[in-house]
Amino acid sequence: MDRFDTMRLFVRILERRSFTLAAQDLELPRSTVTQAIKRLETRLGVRLLQRTTRHVSPTLDGEAYHRRCLAILADVEDAEAAFVNARPSGLIRIDVHGTLARAFVLPALPAFLDEYPDIRVHMGEGDRLVDLVREGVDCVLRVGDLQDSSMVGKRVALLQESTFASPDYLDRHGRPETPRDLEGHRVVGFVSSATGAVLPLEFVEGDSVTEVILPATVTVSGAETCVAMARLGLGLIQVPVYHVAADLAAGRLERVLSDYPPTPSPVSLLYPHNRQLSPRVRVFVDWLTRTFAAQSAGAGDV
Repeated sequence: MDRFDTMRLFVRILERRSFTLAAQDLELPRSTVTQAIKRLETRLGVRLLQRTTRHVSPTLDGEAYHRRCLAILADVEDAEAAFVNARPSGLIRIDVHGTLARAFVLPALPAFLDEYPDIRVHMGEGDRLVDLVREGVDCVLRVGDLQDSSMVGKRVALLQESTFASPDYLDRHGRPETPRDLEGHRVVGFVSSATGAVLPLEFVEGDSVTEVILPATVTVSGAETCVAMARLGLGLIQVPVYHVAADLAAGRLERVLSDYPPTPSPVSLLYPHNRQLSPRVRVFVDWLTRTFAAQSAGAGDV
C-alpha cells in the first residue's frame, strides 16, 4: 500500500468512524487496515486515531493530518481528471450561514446533484469566517463586506435589508416615521464579529447614509438569536428582508421606516487566492452564481 493509498484509507476510516467499515468499503482485510495505520503512525511519529470499542475518532494530530490528506487527494484527483476528461466528482466542502442556505441554496441543490451525480456536498453552518485552508473547506458563502485579502471574493447577490420590530414593541414605543423619531427607542444590539462593537442602525436618505446609535438592553452575535429577540419585543433590528419573511406573514414582526432602508448587504463566495479551483468546486461556484442570479431576476433584489 503506497502513501496515497494509505491516505485514502485514513480518510475513509474517519468518514466511517470505523476500521471494520472502512475495510469493507475498500475490500481489504481488517488486519491489513490495522497494520497500515500502525505503520503510518510509526512513520509520522504521532498518534492519529483514538480507538474505542464503539467508534474511531481523530486526535488533534489526526485532525491536522486529515485536512492535509483531503487537500492532497483532491489535487491528485483533479490532476488525473484533467487528462481523462472525467465528469466532476468527489466531495465539496462548503460553509454557509444556515438561514441563507435554507432560503437560497437548498431549494435548488437537488437539481445540481442530479446534474452532477458523482459530486457529494458537505455543508457546514456558521457566522464566523472559517480558515479555509486549515479546516479543509473549499469555499464559503458569506453576507457583508469582507476584508480578508487572502481570499478571492465573488459577489453573487445583494440582499435588501429593512428595519423591523414586534407589534408589542411598537405599541409600547411608537411607530417611527423617520429616523429622527427614534428618540426613546431601543435596539437588539448585533455585535460585529470583526470589531466586537454593536453595529449602529443605518438609514439611506437620498444620497446620504445616516447612522443612528440606540441603547440596547440585550446584545447578540447570531442572526437567528437577533430575530428571536425582536419577536420578544426587545428592540428594533435591521436584517435582510428574506430572513424575516415568515415572521412578517404571520404578524410576529412589522416593517418600519421602509422609506429609509439600510444599504444592501452583498453576498459573496470566497475561496483562497492561492488555490486552483478543482473542477467540482468550479462547477459548484458557477451553479451557485446562476442560482442567485435567477432568484434575483425572479423577485427583484433578494
